[in-house]
Amino acid sequence: MAAYEAGRAAAPEPHHVDLAEADGLTLAVPLTTLTPLPAFPTSSVDGYAARGAGPWRVAGRVLAGTVPDGLEAGTAVEIATGAMVPPGTERIIRVEDSRAPAEGLIDGDARPTPDWREPGDEAAKGEELLPAGVPVTPGVIGLAAACGYDTLQVYPAPTVALAIFGDELATSGPPGHGLVRDALGPQLPAWLRRLGGADAMTQQGPVEDTLEAHVAAIKRALSQANVVCTTGGTMHGPVDHVHPALASLGARYVVNTVAVRPGFPMLLAEIPPDESLDGRPKFIAGLPGNPQSAIVALMTLVAPLLAGLTGLVPPPLVHATLGAEIPGRGDYTHLALIRVRRDGLAHPLAHSGSAMLRGVARADGFAVIDPGTSGEAGSLAECVPLPIYPGGRP
Repeated sequence: MAAYEAGRAAAPEPHHVDLAEADGLTLAVPLTTLTPLPAFPTSSVDGYAARGAGPWRVAGRVLAGTVPDGLEAGTAVEIATGAMVPPGTERIIRVEDSRAPAEGLIDGDARPTPDWREPGDEAAKGEELLPAGVPVTPGVIGLAAACGYDTLQVYPAPTVALAIFGDELATSGPPGHGLVRDALGPQLPAWLRRLGGADAMTQQGPVEDTLEAHVAAIKRALSQANVVCTTGGTMHGPVDHVHPALASLGARYVVNTVAVRPGFPMLLAEIPPDESLDGRPKFIAGLPGNPQSAIVALMTLVAPLLAGLTGLVPPPLVHATLGAEIPGRGDYTHLALIRVRRDGLAHPLAHSGSAMLRGVARADGFAVIDPGTSGEAGSLAECVPLPIYPGGRP
């Protein structure tokens, strides 16, 4: 929650964007109706609008997009789906229920339920349709357009930069000769886009394992983004320079290590506003170097931070029934990789070591196993979902 609150306090001012540009952003104000929905009585079918007793003399045609004259008693007009219902209409006879007893006349039986929508059937004028803090989806865009909006007031997406630390990393080809392939640099941008970070992300690395190189890389990243994610170097070994780099930048810790396994050496720090180009604090998220640990940190620190920066309302907790026992991790919270199978139960995945990605590639999320407990088969567990598909958020 500390990460979310820090982001929320630093959220930028909302602005207006065209509807087509709003997808994936967050409503900054409630979406309310500008008119009743529908704004006028609207035919739900193709047929005839009639007044008085039949048969009726056909007196014209009403198409969508026009304003009809009122009906006189004993007359009817042909009407199209979506067209405005003429004043004085008492019934609409569907085309398939109509008959023509003579040229210029129409007769038929109206159905028990009126075949038109009255103004306000869907919503009254000024009614709140969606609260602030809701992510904008294609459906939200369509609803806003139907209400008559041309723009939406939203929070801008935070920009994110990456700094990949580690002399042991190779950026192409198979691992070997003491080098391991960087598996975080290629995947983190995709995760961050799914979490609401802006598409335009810069990336540096592998950055040399010196304090000077770390400080320079972080400074460059801070000049380009609201949030900087680093990988590796969050412990206190001889080549772990993240903490000294943060100290040299005057950073304030929001979170400094977490009692979870995997991922405990994660951190989140805030750079004071006077160090920022836009007058607002910026953030550095230190992700552990082990790949699965880094994903845990991403979902538990960076995801709530970005949610706060984008004005999102925190989502409700997700729960799932466990399909097998999941052991605990002593005094630590265990975040265990799970996959929901056809039986509807969440099953733990193998290959779940902190340095492994085989389980992550198949996972739907993490089950939360509290300290000093284990997850029993059949029990209900809180879960941290992974945003598997583009646009999805946990």
